Amino acid sequence: MALTGSRAEGDDLVQHACERALTRTYQWQPGSRLDSWLFRIIQNTWADERKSARSRTQAPIEAATDEIGDDGVRRAEARLTLDNVYRELCNLPEEQRAVLTLVCVDGLSYKEVAEILGIPVGTVMSRVARGRLALADRIEASGGHSADNILKLR
Repeated sequence: MALTGSRAEGDDLVQHACERALTRTYQWQPGSRLDSWLFRIIQNTWADERKSARSRTQAPIEAATDEIGDDGVRRAEARLTLDNVYRELCNLPEEQRAVLTLVCVDGLSYKEVAEILGIPVGTVMSRVARGRLALADRIEASGGHSADNILKLR
């Protein structure tokens, strides 16, 4: 979803990537990381789809806000904040968006992300740092709440 900008397109991307993976199982090497191989397929599928379709729409994500409580004002503010963070995340360069999603959303270590993306750990660290700063700056510039308080990105 972080790559595509919408839940529906994210679901389609996963389906296309699964189809590719199933037709290319001979390319996976036993003993290697399956998640790395699958993520690479997802990235390549996304790149192929972007080449064929120049304009993509971004739909707001549907977040579960029931956990916040029954306070309608807090729920509305949380929803607006979440939508703003997601919108700005989608506007980041793909390299930053991918590492931020893998580290901050999926909870993977820098080493795991480096293996999945096939890049050095230092590059992951740099992209995460730049991505966090860019995301915080974008959120603050768009009139969102202080990113330092909400996202604890810095």
